[in-house]
Amino acid sequence: MRKKVAILGSTGSIGTQALEVIDKISDEMDVIALSAGNNVSLISEQIEKYSPKVVSVKDETAVRSLEKKYPNVNFFCGENGLLHIAGLDEIDILLVAVSGKIGLKPTIKAIENKKDIALANKETLVMAGDIVMKLAKENGVKILPVDSEHSAIFQCLSERSEVKHLVITSSGGPFRNSTKEEMEDADLSEALNHPRWKMGKKITVDSATLMNKGLEVIEAHHLFDIDYDDIKVVVHPQSYIHSAVEYNDGSIIAQIGNPSMHIPIQYALTYPKRVEGVETESFDFVKASKFEFFEPDLDKFPSLALAFEAGKKGGTYPVCMNAANEEAVFAFLEGKIKFLDIYKITKNIFDEYTPVQNPDIDVIINEDAKVREVTKKLIAEKL
Repeated sequence: MRKKVAILGSTGSIGTQALEVIDKISDEMDVIALSAGNNVSLISEQIEKYSPKVVSVKDETAVRSLEKKYPNVNFFCGENGLLHIAGLDEIDILLVAVSGKIGLKPTIKAIENKKDIALANKETLVMAGDIVMKLAKENGVKILPVDSEHSAIFQCLSERSEVKHLVITSSGGPFRNSTKEEMEDADLSEALNHPRWKMGKKITVDSATLMNKGLEVIEAHHLFDIDYDDIKVVVHPQSYIHSAVEYNDGSIIAQIGNPSMHIPIQYALTYPKRVEGVETESFDFVKASKFEFFEPDLDKFPSLALAFEAGKKGGTYPVCMNAANEEAVFAFLEGKIKFLDIYKITKNIFDEYTPVQNPDIDVIINEDAKVREVTKKLIAEKL
């Protein structure tokens, strides 16, 4: 039976790679709906190629332009468009590949609509993991991780009660061998020069600070119901082992493969089936030759420790940390602050923050907005 797929964020890095996967397994699934931001040119190409029934873009001006060109497509815009796609009855699975808090409400809408979720949006679980996972369980919905690390754990995890540790691997990012002094003067091009993965700018900068790994720890806690004390982060520069599960008997099961996002994207979309897709070259153990592992340097990369702290404290602490970090990263991308200022600003906001325990979605959204406003003000004062 062919799966009917909707993709939120089809013009981004994950979205375009997901469509490459679908191209290779076109007999397995149909594209029903797509959403994009401002990239009207690319979404136009995707409409012509995949003939979706529904498309959402960021603003009404683009909608009017596209409606004239594609009269047989139903167009929507903004958050309402994402929610409309999430509520479509005919889809089987929703790939949430948008970045930022905008992915949260559509994910909840799709879960309430009893649709499985292929999740590539970190904020959904970082901001509201307890709510989302509880809702998914109540509605019998699968949350299928797209991040390579969480996909690896998902593939290695069998009996939850027998798990001793989750081991999340990290490449170490572009500054693994840099001194703090060198990081202080790092420019944008250096921060975006990831040694292993090609990703969007925001997530690449998060990978450079290791905040991305911290966010993954919080996601893993929610996805797999594992205590933070039982989650380890290990630096593995080669990025061949994507993560692992250690069991009570001492056995460790790891997922190994070439660094490619096509594989976890495809596994989420085709689960529980495995089919041949984009990646057809077998992993060469002899050619790989060397697997190295190191402890993360928390003095150089304190954002990772901050994420553990936020997760353990719970409530809206992760909301605060995520929002402050995101605004600081945006400021760095715009050349307003230095690289190491990202952590300093995030830590400053975090230390002054008063959390809300047991928040609902409205409280989470409001707290996110409040933290962003305070962070922007702090950044402006530093300029």
